[in-house]
Amino acid sequence: MQSLFERLIAWDYKVWFYMNTVWHNSVLDAIVPYLRNPFTWAPLYLFLLMFITINFGRKGWMWCVFFLLTFACSDQLSAHLMKPYFHRIRPCNNPYLMQLVHRLVDCGSGFSFPSSHAANHFALAVFGSLTLSKRIKHIWPVAITWALLVAYSQVYVGVHFPIDVTAGGIVGIFVGSITGMLFNRFYDLSKPSTKPVPTITSANQ
Repeated sequence: MQSLFERLIAWDYKVWFYMNTVWHNSVLDAIVPYLRNPFTWAPLYLFLLMFITINFGRKGWMWCVFFLLTFACSDQLSAHLMKPYFHRIRPCNNPYLMQLVHRLVDCGSGFSFPSSHAANHFALAVFGSLTLSKRIKHIWPVAITWALLVAYSQVYVGVHFPIDVTAGGIVGIFVGSITGMLFNRFYDLSKPSTKPVPTITSANQ
């Protein structure tokens, strides 16, 4: 078991080295830090909240409550329960890696495992997909790609290892699945409402 753990950590360091130090260029250096910035996605959040509340009434407001609850649960689980327990140092704070890391953002003083960014975005992606898949076509691949980009950006900018974002993604999927299923049980948006609700489709359909 110890040998397996050591091989896993060695793989983690090797993949991190390529993602952060080898596979980078000036174009990605300019773009990727914005992928992890919550302000970048603020218009998306605002659009979703407006679309849901305008078109689904009370169910829409409850969707917003569950959306925030999903974020709060994933953040509490990853940042306040798991990180203090595992105490893994971020690559940009690791004294053995500080001379190698290609750091593009402030490192911060928090711990590394799991990634709260990955956990929160995967939780929101899964929750949104479970609850809106019958209203917004192709939401699953779009939402998961969005979460993957955020997770990738955390490794690229030097603040997390691949295992950190992988574990964060698993935590997020777990949380988003629970809140999504609970919401659908009590406030299923696919059921008829008192007012017609538009379905978002691609422009060429």
